[in-house]
Amino acid sequence: MDRTAVPATDPDPYLPGQGSAAYRVARYELDLEYRVDNNRLTGRAVLHAVARQESASVVLDLAGLRVTEVLMPGRKVRKFKQRADRLVVVPDAALLPGDTFTVDIRYKGKPSPRRGFWGEVGWEELTDGVLVAGQPNGAPSWFPCNDHPGDKASYRITVTTDAGYRAICNGVLVAHEARSGQATWVYEQSEPMASYLATVQIGRYEQFQLNPDRAGGDVAQTAAVPGRLSVKAQAALARQPEMMRTFTSCFGPYPFADYTVVVTGDALEIPLEAQSLSIFGRNHLGHDWDSQRLIAHELSHQWFGNSLTAASWKDIWLHEGFACYAEWLWSEAAGIMTAADRAREAWRTLHREGQDLLIGNPGPERMFDDRVYLRGALALHALRVRCSDAAFFALLRDWTASHRHGSVSTQDFVAAAGAATGTDTAALLYPWLYEEALPPLPG
Repeated sequence: MDRTAVPATDPDPYLPGQGSAAYRVARYELDLEYRVDNNRLTGRAVLHAVARQESASVVLDLAGLRVTEVLMPGRKVRKFKQRADRLVVVPDAALLPGDTFTVDIRYKGKPSPRRGFWGEVGWEELTDGVLVAGQPNGAPSWFPCNDHPGDKASYRITVTTDAGYRAICNGVLVAHEARSGQATWVYEQSEPMASYLATVQIGRYEQFQLNPDRAGGDVAQTAAVPGRLSVKAQAALARQPEMMRTFTSCFGPYPFADYTVVVTGDALEIPLEAQSLSIFGRNHLGHDWDSQRLIAHELSHQWFGNSLTAASWKDIWLHEGFACYAEWLWSEAAGIMTAADRAREAWRTLHREGQDLLIGNPGPERMFDDRVYLRGALALHALRVRCSDAAFFALLRDWTASHRHGSVSTQDFVAAAGAATGTDTAALLYPWLYEEALPPLPG
């Protein structure tokens, strides 16, 4: 059954200047108009929220865009001001715990990525179009939000852009209209989503189905690619439907209505996932293991990272360790190399490296360190070896079902694993997560 998303309770320690504990957002309604030729964005964001604490103001995250008007239907706005990538809205009376309220914000400007420990994230111009890579703090580069991984809401995203371009966003396309040199695309993301997973992709994309026959009730899988890359993309993504079947067997039902892969005409440093879709560069369309594992990795994030989202960035291994282990599971299912052999290879790689990272709390600068991925996957393999395949995969299916569309923590997983397997999972997992020394190879 679905679990209500757990709202943020404190500012995230990895991003202390972002997000607010004073309220939670239940729904975002975003209406965007974008000109590709001059990177000009005009937006309206309507946020439906509920107060969690008494507060004299509503503080939102917004970077690099200018707010022109703020309304709060049913209330008067005394003033609003922007400072240090935040928008502060002051209503005529304080909000009390349990109060529901709406903030209607109009804004505009030329969006650009935000720079931090992780390079540039957020709204980014491509050679011909737009890419949004929100993880971990890029969402405020294009809409005002409560940017905390534990604050999940439903979304309706409307994008009007130049004719000849396709806009692709999270969720299900519910409307499309073309008129006088422009086209409008409307998407509904009904399942709760963290702000960093919200995305807009704009390009001269053609779409095709990866599994047109939908054999066995498969999840609908669509690819959106530049026409010149269509044949190459079809070949590179040919095994993704098999990956989907493998992961639904291992992790439980796919948690969203459908799945879209966007391939940009540009080369990208890394692929990335957003809720219900993933984005790859033209350079990722290969048949080699490194290319194929990335397709599996991003797909698995729909369970681990998107449906189940870490309530705090310090628990990022719950996303990346699980997605890395999903690569190994696909390798095993595809008859390429067993998960045990992948684990052996990963352990040897780590053994050659310095071990000064606690992957259960790696710090903001190193939250995407390769060791978070590999040691997280090894921790899961150690658990699998300890408790048997039957118990391990039953645990994963129960984990995704019990916390479907919710927020999770390492403590939640350790408790769930202990209850499901009847083993002392805390003692097993603690050295992998919270000690620098590399534990012995599992099994």
